[in-house]
Amino acid sequence: MKFLVLWELDLSIMRADFASVIMRMPEYAHKLRERGKLVGRYHIVGKHGGAWIYDVDSNEELERLLAMAPVYNFAKYEVLPLAEMDTPAQMLKSSQG
Repeated sequence: MKFLVLWELDLSIMRADFASVIMRMPEYAHKLRERGKLVGRYHIVGKHGGAWIYDVDSNEELERLLAMAPVYNFAKYEVLPLAEMDTPAQMLKSSQG
């Protein structure tokens, strides 16, 4: 199951340890990539956050991975489930069969 997770840092709750939390995100992402759980990681221009594509086995696994992120308590999340995009011919074929 693939999910696009848009996250943005909530600067209104910034604390003294905020910078150290942000600096741990690349290492966290690297570990997820090694395990095959993170497919892509992107910066959203003009925002304080990112767009990450996760490939997980369940909703619960995604929830756990998000909760383990160093910025979890400092960010707002939007989670969008992704589905493979079929061509119109494939869609018609599957609906007729």
